[in-house]
Amino acid sequence: MNVDRLIGTHDFLFITLDTLRYDVAQECLTNGYTPNLARLLPGGKWERRHTPASFTYAAHQAFFAGFLPTPDLPGKHPRLFALSFAGSETTGENTCVFETADIISGFAQREYHTICIGGVGFFNKQNALGNVLPGMFAESHWDISLGVTDPNSTENQVRLAIECLAKLPRSQRVFLFINISALHQPNCIFLPGETIDSPITQAAALAYVDRHLPPLFEAMQQRAPIMGIICSDHGTAYGEDDYHGHRLSHPVVWHVPYAEFILPRLDRSEANAL
Repeated sequence: MNVDRLIGTHDFLFITLDTLRYDVAQECLTNGYTPNLARLLPGGKWERRHTPASFTYAAHQAFFAGFLPTPDLPGKHPRLFALSFAGSETTGENTCVFETADIISGFAQREYHTICIGGVGFFNKQNALGNVLPGMFAESHWDISLGVTDPNSTENQVRLAIECLAKLPRSQRVFLFINISALHQPNCIFLPGETIDSPITQAAALAYVDRHLPPLFEAMQQRAPIMGIICSDHGTAYGEDDYHGHRLSHPVVWHVPYAEFILPRLDRSEANAL
């Protein structure tokens, strides 16, 4: 995909499904728990990739520098986005290269309005560290209703994103980033009666997320065609080989689901028919 050809005509949507394991995402897809995501995935499948980092802050710093999850295959893989620096071996002829310190300011330089809808603590803007990632955007939002403890977090995030889009003229191109918090612990809140997080409770959280994403796609498709990326930043361990959590080297942490897609612009009548 040549992203340069889309800049100026397409809005960009980047969603990170924070802490989602590849195996959980794939199982949900196979069992029909995520029909809305299934419609977006090329070939109806998640691509298994390697994350550049094992926890949220480091992974997003890499993402925003153009280092998205790497295909789980041997060889060098040209990137969608890159920042200009000498010696890059993954900047190909179709790579969109920005002369900036991060891709967000690169999009801003090309007259995109950049929006961050935060989720987990590294986006909470409550301290200096929590301001680093959202501080890259022209507009950023976080409150506790968007965070990991709210059982309505995804619908709150989607509602806020739609409100932000509605304030902009449709001629204004947008780079919208959302860090979905529901998959992060405590995801047991999405399965009644459960008090301990597990792959089963994360699957329940992902099914919840899937139910509440369609209004976002509809709102964006009424503005412009969309180039979208949906992926996890890292997985997490639920006792495999006695490991728990993330910020550690284990396949369940390093393997993440990834998808990139194009959606056409729809007029209101087409959107209402979805």
